[in-house]
Amino acid sequence: MIDKKLIGEYLQGNHKILTKLVKRWHKKFCDKAFWVVKNPDLSKDLAQDSWVTIINKLHTLKDPERFQYWALRIVYTKSIDALHKRYIERTRINDLQINEEIDNPIPDHEDKKHKLLQAIKQLSIEKQNVIRLFYVEQYSIKEIGELLDISTGTVKSRLFKAREELKQTIKK
Repeated sequence: MIDKKLIGEYLQGNHKILTKLVKRWHKKFCDKAFWVVKNPDLSKDLAQDSWVTIINKLHTLKDPERFQYWALRIVYTKSIDALHKRYIERTRINDLQINEEIDNPIPDHEDKKHKLLQAIKQLSIEKQNVIRLFYVEQYSIKEIGELLDISTGTVKSRLFKAREELKQTIKK
């Protein structure tokens, strides 16, 4: 009810009331972003960026009583996007390093690692996310389900299918 009242006042033109809404939710937004990205500075930036989106789209919120879920979903989505962007940047850096080292013989385990990374890149983005969250970020299946807003059964299915696709790709 507090959020509904604050949002109603804000939408009626009382822009000063926004500070109360920010004070009420900012720490929770930072915590949610940190839970996803595991980086305190990035999580603060993501929370701040989320506020910009929330404020700009607040007029589109149909049920102000659901503000918490709506806003946390925005924070979560921005956090996942940041992880994806960071993953792409790391992949590009790794690709550059691999290209620079092409003239040097690669040890067998590095060659296998490179083949695995290439195989992972061929997976759908949904499967890449599950693989990354499970193996790299070491989230549990339940946590991955909560992060991606999917059931644990779907997480298990994507993980299984991703492993099977990787096996087939690597065998080739």
